[in-house]
Amino acid sequence: MVHAKSWTLKKHFEGNPTSGNFELKTVELPPLKNGEVLLEALFLTVDPYMRLAANKLKEGDMMMGEQVARVVESKNSAFPTGTVVLAHSGWTTHSISDGKQLEKVSADWPDTLPLSLTLGTLGMPGLTAYFGLLDICGAKGGQTVLVNAAAGAVGSVVGQIAKIKGCKVVGAAGSDDKVAYLKKLGFDVAFNYKTVQSLEETLKKASPDGYDCYFDNVGGEFSNVVIPQMKKFGRIAICGAISTYNRTRPLPPGPPPEIIIYQQLRMEGFIVSRWQGDARHKALKELQKWVSELHCLLVE
Repeated sequence: MVHAKSWTLKKHFEGNPTSGNFELKTVELPPLKNGEVLLEALFLTVDPYMRLAANKLKEGDMMMGEQVARVVESKNSAFPTGTVVLAHSGWTTHSISDGKQLEKVSADWPDTLPLSLTLGTLGMPGLTAYFGLLDICGAKGGQTVLVNAAAGAVGSVVGQIAKIKGCKVVGAAGSDDKVAYLKKLGFDVAFNYKTVQSLEETLKKASPDGYDCYFDNVGGEFSNVVIPQMKKFGRIAICGAISTYNRTRPLPPGPPPEIIIYQQLRMEGFIVSRWQGDARHKALKELQKWVSELHCLLVE
């Protein structure tokens, strides 16, 4: 008998999540049927999107999420025991899968890289950074890129890819330690948005000519300050809005529409699952190359 420990949503969030919103439950899993595999989690994800996605769960449902898992028992010849896979099994130690939604970790995965990177730089966060910056923003060498939440799993990769592509990179983060980390990663300018006297003046000083690309993870008042400083034909990739997820008060008004119109800005929200097949494979290969050969994009 296998017992799985699973974190469930005990109570929907109101404001900031607390431990009281979750409950750890133990359930006994049934024996495997033909075509099924038993998975044991190696690494789990905790991502900002879950704050919103959890609103769609019923109280008592298991928290969603991707994991790196190992097949510990198999009745599916495509996934023999010992196979390491990516699975959308949620916050649980063990799960049963029919194999249809499993993705094998590449057999040529370098021994020098931790498997946890498949949930980070070489997984959803890295792909989000890659496609948001290169496809949505269309960043090119010589341009100036601004990214907020820049020390996070997505933002830190955005900045490093932008540097690889020859861009000037400005990053905003929420602590001095994070700012030091960004400078270590090679950001041209990094600042603590919580301690600057004026966000507007800080952004102007960092790039007096404005910004070609804005990779937005934060939204809210921060974006209202940034958008008037976008260059004509600037591109804005809206990846997230973490400043608003825990708000219990009404959201702030958006940026003045005349700025978007007369600066002819392009704003686009996106979800990384849009890119599949060859595009996703190519991106992962390039990300792995940068990590392995350039020893960069490693998110601490």
